[in-house]
Amino acid sequence: MTAQTAAKTILLSAGGTGGHLYPAEALAEELLARGYKVAIITDKRGHAFKSLGERVNIYTVRAATLKPGLIAKIRAIVDMKLGILSALCLIFKIKPALVVGFGGYPSFPGVLAAQMLCRATVLHEQNAVMGKANVWLAHRARRIALSLAGTRGLSESQQKKTIVTGNPVRAPIIAVSRIPYTPPETAFKILITGGSQAASVFADVVPEALKDLPESIKSRLYVMHQCRENDLKTTAEKYAALGIRAETASFFSDMADRLAACQLFIGRSGASSVAELAVAGRPAIFVPYPGHQDMQQKHNADIIAQAGGAWVFLQPDFTPAALAAKIRAFAEDPAILTRAAEAAATCGQPGAAARLADLVGEEAGAP
Repeated sequence: MTAQTAAKTILLSAGGTGGHLYPAEALAEELLARGYKVAIITDKRGHAFKSLGERVNIYTVRAATLKPGLIAKIRAIVDMKLGILSALCLIFKIKPALVVGFGGYPSFPGVLAAQMLCRATVLHEQNAVMGKANVWLAHRARRIALSLAGTRGLSESQQKKTIVTGNPVRAPIIAVSRIPYTPPETAFKILITGGSQAASVFADVVPEALKDLPESIKSRLYVMHQCRENDLKTTAEKYAALGIRAETASFFSDMADRLAACQLFIGRSGASSVAELAVAGRPAIFVPYPGHQDMQQKHNADIIAQAGGAWVFLQPDFTPAALAAKIRAFAEDPAILTRAAEAAATCGQPGAAARLADLVGEEAGAP
């Protein structure tokens, strides 16, 4: 800690899904270690930052996505305006040296308020395609930190403000990278998550895919399936009926441990999921969320797939038969997954939080 850093407050503006929250959490840890004061402005899901304890001040403002329907749109606009007003009051009060936005609608009030008050702002974009909130804020941001080179959606003038830092990953996930990957030669552990949208497609497809596998493979399987609350009971019953050992839960709090143990990940390809799997060096089957017009999750997944560390299925192609064929091939030739784990690790960026913190330090000290 230095007198220079200790006197400065960095305000992180992040909320919504884990894809935005986890990088902010990782940066907060890095900044605290360097002696900065850290505050976070977020939405009602700010409880996600509980791991930071009392070391940071967490402020909640209203924010909302623009949903279909006139009433929903009016409500969202009102919430956003109230959120911006609250953020203006907060920034005027705490006078941060820099505000860092992590994209998503909940980050918008904090960053826009800072820009309205002529405070320096830095944006971090996790995805391979710029999100809408960051696009709207980019022209007044001092710098734009990217997770991936070649990120789409930036104008020529905005490109000049970019720097590739990588996507910050939490320390427990980085620790997984030091645990060697074990191929499924005896037990075959599969970790499944449905992403922030809690997709039911995995609860529908995965048990059906495993049903017709040879008993010699089914007896080796151990499934860890994070699924929607509404799907828990029926999904658990499906695995039990197949005689497959399985855990089902709406949330796994020990995700790092499960990632370390798994030999195959199946799930969405949000930016944080992709970054964490790459750092951990674990092979994956990605099924990108189909609801994004810009197909940002597919672009995220393609980075690892092109390196040989993952397989990408568009949701219409993610059928029980197609998945069963893959799992059978992996079970019969575990070396396929070993090679994929090694390839995934080549895409990992464990130093991303430090690089982003370096940028924050530079811009917080700039006149």
